[in-house]
Amino acid sequence: MSLKDNLRVMIVDDMSTSRGILMNTLYEIGIKHVDFSRDGKEALDKLAGNPAHLIVSDYNMPGLDGLQLLKAIRENKMTSKCGFILVTGTESAEVVKEGMALGMNNYLKKPFNAESLAKCITQVVGPL
Repeated sequence: MSLKDNLRVMIVDDMSTSRGILMNTLYEIGIKHVDFSRDGKEALDKLAGNPAHLIVSDYNMPGLDGLQLLKAIRENKMTSKCGFILVTGTESAEVVKEGMALGMNNYLKKPFNAESLAKCITQVVGPL
């Protein structure tokens, strides 16, 4: 059984279209256990009871943005070891630097395809 058969991924994005694209792309690369949250607060609530192996979060969201979500995840004992990939439409050196300081594992620039998402995930969790 490969890693992608067991990997649990949480998508966090306030835009339903973006969530759908991420979910479909994850399914396309063979990742079967995918959940989603519409914002950072909802993600924290879900993850507290059932941590995912990997969180793929949008950067620009109302309430908690992706970096604020990452900070909260790293501060919680139950979620501190979850992998975290930030998805952003703008490749800002400052955002990447801040994310790395907070414990971000990788980032992905929009637009992306199945190959770039799979490569990004593999760099965090190992071969799928």
